[in-house]
Parts: sequence; C-alpha cells; structure tokens
Amino acid sequence: MQSAGDTWVPLIRPASGTRRIRLICFPYAGGGPDLFRTWADGLDDGVELLAVRLPGRGPRLREPLYESWEPLVRDTYRALSEAGCLTDPHAFFGHSFGARLAYETARLAADARPGATRRLFVAGSRSPNRPQHRPYLHRLPHERYVEAVRAMGGTPAEVLDNRAMMRLFLPTMRSDMRLAELWGDRPGNSPLDVPITALYGRDDPVDGRTAMRDWTLYTRREAELLELPAGHFFLDTHRELLLETINARLVSSV
Repeated sequence: MQSAGDTWVPLIRPASGTRRIRLICFPYAGGGPDLFRTWADGLDDGVELLAVRLPGRGPRLREPLYESWEPLVRDTYRALSEAGCLTDPHAFFGHSFGARLAYETARLAADARPGATRRLFVAGSRSPNRPQHRPYLHRLPHERYVEAVRAMGGTPAEVLDNRAMMRLFLPTMRSDMRLAELWGDRPGNSPLDVPITALYGRDDPVDGRTAMRDWTLYTRREAELLELPAGHFFLDTHRELLLETINARLVSSV
C-alpha cells in the first residue's frame, strides 16, 4: 500500500478495525484531498480513507490539467492500480465532478477486478444519460464565472474575493467544471455489477432528484436514491448525516 505522501492518492486515515474496507474519495471541481480530512473521525474504525489528488492541487499545482475524459480516467485508474488501492475490498465516493470520475473509474476497476469494488457512492451529480440542463458555466467570462461559483456555494468568500488566490485556483476549478459539464453517456456501456448509492440535496439547484434518479439504471445490483435536507454542497454542510449513511453501507459491504 502507498505511503501517505503519495502524489495521486494520499492516505488520510488507516483502518484500525478487524473488518476492513478502503474508501477512495473524489472531490468536487477544484477540490483536493483536504476536503475529506474532517471525515477521519467520523468513519467506522474498519474504513481506510484515501482521496484522489488530481493535477492543479497542492504539490501538483504546476502540472498540466486534463482537457478530456479519456486520459483523465485512464491515468486515475492506473495510479490507483499501481498504488495497490484496488486489490483489497474498496468503495468509491465522489461528489459532483468527482462523482462522474468515480463512476468512470469504477467501470474500469469492476472489469479488471470483479467483486473487489463493493459500492459506488455518487453525490450531487446528474446521471450519465441526463444532459447538462443549464448554460455552460465554464464558458462565462471571469467576473460572471466568479459570481456563478459564489451563487452555488461551497467556495469560501475569502477565496473568491482574493484575486491572487483566484489566479491560482480558478484555472483548475474551471477546467474541472468544463469536464463535468461536457460529460455524457457512452453508448454501449453495460450496467455495473456494483451496488450504487446516489445522494442528492433536496434544495440542490445544480443536480437534484430529477437529474439523479436514473442512476438506478447503471447497475445490475441493488441501487438506492437518497435525499438529504441540503443544497449542492452537503458534503460540507451535512457531513455527519452523510457519514452515517456511508458507514452503514460500508459495514454491510465487508
């Protein structure tokens, strides 16, 4: 297993219980592993917690950003595989842009190692067959884009109002959002042989129930669509409730 300092998939918390499963997390647009550090104390003892770090974050700040899905998915899967993350029982969690990447990665992992992926959690993300329902935000000029991001929530005002910080973070955020907005279904993809838990916020203006209800079509196993009393960024605002849901499913998956 890789060390905590691994470039792609830093280890946030090792498992300490006897029944162990690995949870691999994928952040929303512009986010990194730090989004999940507060989860360490809320997960069951048997859950090992890792998070994917894509280019444009932390020590990878100067690396080129991905412009299309195919190389992003290929390289993400390769990094997880080479780091030994996919050999033992594991689950994927992704939010928004990260949910799309988690799904695409789960497809490759389930084909290569049948049975090792025990569950896919997709949060705040339309299903692959649902088209983008609003204008493309990634195409907006700078000031309008910043205001659109502010309206969505999730990004602290001190970051949005700091021009120096925005010069650092905005290209990564806009790049991720571009991929998220252009993402769509691949004809001929067969349903996963992996259970899916799809979570949406009741007051989510981005991807709510209508956008997410078809996730149940993307698995041959059990699927559920769960509502949280929140907006789009319930990963941040309703962490305790979210972790209760994740724990209950992971414990039964080992």
